[in-house]
Amino acid sequence: MAYGHEDLSYSDIRPHSGEQVVYDDPAPAAGGYDRLRDFRDPAPPARRITAVPAEVLDRVFDDPEEGEPGRDRMRVHLVWEGLLLVALAAVGALLYRRDASLFSGAALADLLVTVAGLGLLALAADLSLRAGAVNLAIGPVAVAAGIHVAEQGDRGTVDALTTAGAAALAGGLVLGLLVGLLHVPGWAATAVGALGAFALVASRTAPVLPQGAYRAAPDAVPLAAAVGTAALLLGLLGATRGFRRLIGRYRPVRDPALRRGGAAAVVVALALAGSTALAAAGGVVLTAFHGTAAGTEPALRWTGLALGIALLAGVSAYGRRGGVAGTLLATGLVAAVGALVTPPPYLLAAGTLLLGLAVTRLVERYGRPSPLSGWRPGLFADTAGSGRLHRG
Repeated sequence: MAYGHEDLSYSDIRPHSGEQVVYDDPAPAAGGYDRLRDFRDPAPPARRITAVPAEVLDRVFDDPEEGEPGRDRMRVHLVWEGLLLVALAAVGALLYRRDASLFSGAALADLLVTVAGLGLLALAADLSLRAGAVNLAIGPVAVAAGIHVAEQGDRGTVDALTTAGAAALAGGLVLGLLVGLLHVPGWAATAVGALGAFALVASRTAPVLPQGAYRAAPDAVPLAAAVGTAALLLGLLGATRGFRRLIGRYRPVRDPALRRGGAAAVVVALALAGSTALAAAGGVVLTAFHGTAAGTEPALRWTGLALGIALLAGVSAYGRRGGVAGTLLATGLVAAVGALVTPPPYLLAAGTLLLGLAVTRLVERYGRPSPLSGWRPGLFADTAGSGRLHRG
């Protein structure tokens, strides 16, 4: 640009020695800015996006997409299970001092069968709670299965048990698909199942005496051992990162109405199917195999006991989090307390459930990952579906 005889072109302006100039537009970089009006402020630098491989975050996140960073802390479960063990030993000692005959012969077999039946109901609740879809149909399904096997046992115990188990498994799968496909709370869908199961046996005005000849008392020790082993295996699996993340996919982390994906739907469907089948097995053990008349009265009480024992064991009411041996210890403790003080049946269930709710708050307070500075929900997300989590 020239004024009179003087050329003030900016093309002659060069940087000082040692100074580096970064041009916004590469076109005029060779000769400088030919016109003053061509000068533009450089655009602000774009925010740098940091990509973190998903496999890296998987090692330290229980829910890397939306949940909290870090892995669930198991120490609170171990401490609580230690307290449950002490309580079980104390109640067992009191029970032995009051009546030592309960620990031998037919009385011991009867107690072990009761523990096995309660353990199956507690396992049903444990599995559904870990999956984040509590099963309220446990008691009615157990009652319906017990009545069916009690009525049809004279035609073949195995056939009656197979029919009851298959019906419970199919019904649980339907409930699971209802929860997973519609993405509705587990309690709402399983309440439908509870009403349906109860409707099947509501016409039974009197308890049904077992018609089959099989009794579980001679096999009480292996039966109780099998249930205890299953409880320990579920606890050990739940303590591993992979299984805990898999079974806890349905646990809500922000808006509960947001879908958690197809994998979560499949997991919750299978979990509810297994839970309902375990409930049926528990009902059969507590009635037909125990030589006890099967009626409709225990339905609500068994649901309360099952959920109460699982919560008392340290399984969170919110899903995913749970201990190792808690279900086994809590089942033994509740059975021992019931034999020691003989409280009103519904009072024992209500007390167990109430204490279990307090344990859930303890687990959620001290079992969640340690807080990280600067973290917020949704900080990492795979927005492009590339398998790489980007920091937002």
